[in-house]
Amino acid sequence: MFQIVIHGRGGQGVVTASEMLARAGFAGGFQAQAMPSFGSERTGAPVVGYTRFSKERILTRQPILAPNAVIVLDPTLLRAMNPFGGLVEGGWAVVNTRESPNGVRRISPDAPSGPGLLATVPADDIVREYLGRPIPSAALLGAFAALTGIITLGSVSDAVRQLFSGKVAAGNIASAEVAHQWVTDHSGDPDAGAPDGIGPVQADRPTEAELPNTLIGAPEVSNA
Repeated sequence: MFQIVIHGRGGQGVVTASEMLARAGFAGGFQAQAMPSFGSERTGAPVVGYTRFSKERILTRQPILAPNAVIVLDPTLLRAMNPFGGLVEGGWAVVNTRESPNGVRRISPDAPSGPGLLATVPADDIVREYLGRPIPSAALLGAFAALTGIITLGSVSDAVRQLFSGKVAAGNIASAEVAHQWVTDHSGDPDAGAPDGIGPVQADRPTEAELPNTLIGAPEVSNA
């Protein structure tokens, strides 16, 4: 069984990221499960999402304590907590930050230290260009696909289309593609960050009215 923990804050799309990840895994031939774990249910409060992939039917509903991979949507959590706690040896991590992988390791010594195990991507900057709002879930799933190969960029795009439409879907898919390419291009340099973010792009962004009020999906996708 392959297990992923997603750390973020309320309003960043943690639950949606978990669901999209499960859908992408299902498209890749896995049985899949997605579950959220809320503390205080308010914008900005820490939120955790759990996703599992397995070739067998998934029967457990327990929180994931020893993940194979971690995705961090909010870089402030690196100082507020240890999002890498319990990560298995050789496990992967993707972090939404302008810092380089080595910069993240200086902030959080428990971050994966092996080559090719930690990717950083300026996901907030990317999604602002394509969506106009820093909701980095789809971008980070594109980065996760590039880092791990467990899912594909195509399956991420398909998962986005299942939950969104129109400009919102297009913006999320473009964000995933850019983040995927970012990780591919920077995978060999642990000191490569993005201190100035990314340059502006020409994109047909959705208006505030076109964006959903919340990007939280269904609470669970189990053996879908």
